Amino acid sequence: MNIIQIIPGSGGSFYCGNCLRDSKFIVALREQGHEVIKIPMYLPIFADEHDIDKIPVFYGAVSIYLKQLYPIFRKAPAWIDRLLNSRPILKLAASMAGSTNAKGLEELTVSMLLGENGKQNEELERLIDWVEDHYKPDIIHISNALLLGLAHRIKERLKVPVVCSLQDEDVWVDAMGSDFRDQIWKLMTEKAKYIDLFIGVSHYFSEVMKQRMLIPDQKVRSLYLGVDPDDYDFIPPNEKSRNIGFISRMCHENGLDILVGAFILLKKKQGFDDVKLKLTGGSTGSDIKYLKKIKKSIRKEDLESQVDFIDEFEDNDRLGFFSQVTVISVPVRNGEAFGMYLLESMASGIPVLQPAIGAFPEIINLAGGGLIYEPNTPDALCEALATILCDPVLLNSLGLTARKGVEQEFNIHEHAKEMIEVYAEL
Repeated sequence: MNIIQIIPGSGGSFYCGNCLRDSKFIVALREQGHEVIKIPMYLPIFADEHDIDKIPVFYGAVSIYLKQLYPIFRKAPAWIDRLLNSRPILKLAASMAGSTNAKGLEELTVSMLLGENGKQNEELERLIDWVEDHYKPDIIHISNALLLGLAHRIKERLKVPVVCSLQDEDVWVDAMGSDFRDQIWKLMTEKAKYIDLFIGVSHYFSEVMKQRMLIPDQKVRSLYLGVDPDDYDFIPPNEKSRNIGFISRMCHENGLDILVGAFILLKKKQGFDDVKLKLTGGSTGSDIKYLKKIKKSIRKEDLESQVDFIDEFEDNDRLGFFSQVTVISVPVRNGEAFGMYLLESMASGIPVLQPAIGAFPEIINLAGGGLIYEPNTPDALCEALATILCDPVLLNSLGLTARKGVEQEFNIHEHAKEMIEVYAEL
C-alpha cells in the first residue's frame, strides 16, 4: 500500500509528541512492507531529518506568515519563497514564538481551514501538484484537524480516501481569541465532511472531538499510540539514583512550574536529600520569561546544584535522559489527548505520575505503570512523589509493570496492523 502522511513539524525546538507519534507509526508501517512518504508542513519535523531530505517543506512557516500579514509577499519572486522556505530559516523560526503558539495566529488558522478559498491556495495546489508528479498514493493521512482545509482539494484531484488523526486540537483552538474561536470550530465542523475517517488517539479524546465537531460515531475510531519496546533500554528503578524527570516542552501549559514547586516542597521534607530534578524537552522564544521565573525560584531555595536543565532531547540523548531518572511527571494543566512521553517513559521502566485529567487516567490504568493524583497542584504532586520515592518495592513494581504494559497494550507493531486494517477498509 502507498501511504502519504502530511505532518506539521516543530523544527526540533521542543519535544513534539505529535511528530513522534507520526514518525513512529511510519517506521512501523514501513517495516510491514508498505511504502510511506512523510510530507512536512510549516517547519521541518525534527532538527535532524534522515529520510526526507529531498521532500520540500510545504506551507513554510515564515513564508505563509508573511503572506498572510503583508499582501506584497504574495507577489514576491520565486527565489524569495525558496529563501524563506530554506531549512536554515525554518529552523530559526522554530526557535521563535510565532510559529509554535496559537495566540496571534487566528487569521492564519482560519485561512488554512478555508483551503482553496484561503490566502494559501497556491501553496495547496503546489503540494498536490508535487504529490501527483512524484507518487500515486492509495490513501492520505493528515496529522490533525487543523489541516482539514487540505482535504477537499486532495480528494477532488487525487481521488483517494483521506484519514485525519485527532490529538490536542482543542488546546490550540481554545487558546485563541474568543472572536475567532467559534469561527474556527465551525470551520472544522464543516470541513469534517471531506474526511473518510477520524482516528482519535484515546477514547477520551475521541469523545471530546465528537462533541466539539459534531462528528457522527461511525466516522470516528480510537486507535492508541504505540512505541517499539525494543527501542528503549529497560533499567529497573532500584538500579538508578532517585531522580525525578520532566520531558516535554518546558512551558506554562505543560505545568513545569507545578513540578518544580512540588520538588521544592519535597526537598523541605526529611529523607529526600539525595533526590534531584532533571528537566528536558526544549522550549521556544515565548517560554523565555517563564523559564527565567522558574530558575529564579530554584535559586531562591538554593537548589541550583540539584536541578539539571538538559538541552538535548532527540534520539540517543533522550535515551540517555531516561537512563538517569526513576520517576517522571508532566503535570499538563488542561490534560492531554494522550502524551507520547508516557509510553517512552514506561517502555524504559520508569513509572509516571500524572494528574487525573484528560486521557492520563485511561492510559495509566490500561498500562498499570504509574499513579494518578489530584488536584493538579504542587502539594498533591509532592505527596505523590514522596509516596513513590519512599517505597522502593512500589517503585520497582511499577517500573516492571510499566514495561509490560507497553509491551502488551501499546506496542507500535500491533497498532500499525490495526491502522493498515483501517486503510484497507477505506
